[in-house]
Amino acid sequence: MSEAVVGKLAAAVAAEPPLFCAWVGMNEPAIAETLAREAFDAVVLDMQHGAFDFPGASRAILSVALAGKPAIVRIPLGEFALASRLLDAGAAGVLAPMINSAAEARRLVSFTKFLPLGDRSWGPRAALTLSGLDPPAYLGAANAMTQAIAMIETEAALDALDDILAVEGVDGVFIGPSDLSIALDGGRSVAPRGEALMRAARRIVERATAHGRYAAMFCFDGDDASAMAALGFKLCSISSDQRLLQAASRKEIAAARQESPATPRRSKK
Repeated sequence: MSEAVVGKLAAAVAAEPPLFCAWVGMNEPAIAETLAREAFDAVVLDMQHGAFDFPGASRAILSVALAGKPAIVRIPLGEFALASRLLDAGAAGVLAPMINSAAEARRLVSFTKFLPLGDRSWGPRAALTLSGLDPPAYLGAANAMTQAIAMIETEAALDALDDILAVEGVDGVFIGPSDLSIALDGGRSVAPRGEALMRAARRIVERATAHGRYAAMFCFDGDDASAMAALGFKLCSISSDQRLLQAASRKEIAAARQESPATPRRSKK
């Protein structure tokens, strides 16, 4: 296990190549570790729509670290206090859903960054080991090492985009394309790669770059992730554990029966 695994995420987003991440919702650390041992750059653990609870996420963070990879955790809606506990448990980043204003972005920062940026309480029980630093050094480096990522999923968030990006301590923004597409269409349809969504996506990349932040995107497969990276998204997830399992199962069953595999439906993110 790399002792500096927590710092890998911050270092990678500061470098040139895009990052491709696994997305895990099943509350089983072995699944997260298995995907971490593939060529993904990081693993996202989903506590909002996935099945993870805090003990499961804590174990999965360490399992991913065993593979030398950093873990990002999506917290449930509004549970900012949980962000601090996950960072103490060794998460390299926190993904917060439905950040719709600068005030909400500042609240995220208050729980993910130490003074002077935020009010994160001291207690990095696993983070010290995974950072490879002693306590004074970790205190000095943690704000830059741990990533606070705000999800942009509503029209209110788009209206407040520059204000959110201007909040010191927000490292990046992450598009939830299904929810944002629903918002842009007034709740009539889900079109995560529709014209309105992609127009907003290009604007988000442009504004994030202008503020010196990065933009990230939930992607549905490898081809989709490649296309989004080409648009300037710095961090792209690829599918999900459930979808990968379904796709592999359908492919192998179809091969055994000499059939064409069904295409799994896109999940809501």
